[in-house]
Amino acid sequence: MKLTRLALFAASLTLLSACSILPKAEPSDVYRLPAAQAPASASSAATQRWSLRLNKLQASEALNRPSIAVIPQGDVISSYKASRWSDPAPVLVRNRLLDGFARDGRVTLLSTDDSNFAADLELGGSLQAFQTEYQGNQASVVVRVDALLVRGYDQRILASRRFEERQPLSDVQVPAVVAGFGQASDRLTAKVVAWAVDQGQKVAPSP
Repeated sequence: MKLTRLALFAASLTLLSACSILPKAEPSDVYRLPAAQAPASASSAATQRWSLRLNKLQASEALNRPSIAVIPQGDVISSYKASRWSDPAPVLVRNRLLDGFARDGRVTLLSTDDSNFAADLELGGSLQAFQTEYQGNQASVVVRVDALLVRGYDQRILASRRFEERQPLSDVQVPAVVAGFGQASDRLTAKVVAWAVDQGQKVAPSP
């Protein structure tokens, strides 16, 4: 019995000593996507009577996480050290689009895929790029979305289009990079909203 207790005590000391030499997790700065800087573009056009549900965009494993992605050279995908987004990139983009539609004001019946509400149309697709890319010494934020407008009740694709925005960076420190993501996202959101409203007017079911 005494030998067993001594063995257990020795094993516990070994585990404690092993734990003490493990590297501590490095603290991370958590960034949200900067709030939209462009003024709300409340359109004089009539409010649309159809409803729209915004879905999280499909994305590769490298983008479907909170890491702030960067491609320093070639095809190597890395991330900024000790920094991350508040949510995975597809969630950030979906929420930015939701805010863009709300600010635009023409589509007021809005929901997201976090709820189970039915909608006349759904906006989704895939997030192809949400990263910083280097070309030589020049860095740019790249946001690329393949958007799909889908009929709600049968999931039929009604329209599709690729959107891409690039924001050159003169400062490559993380806060400036995050600001660049905000600028690129602003421009992309404005274009997606304008396109989706235009397409929705053509294909949405009559009330």
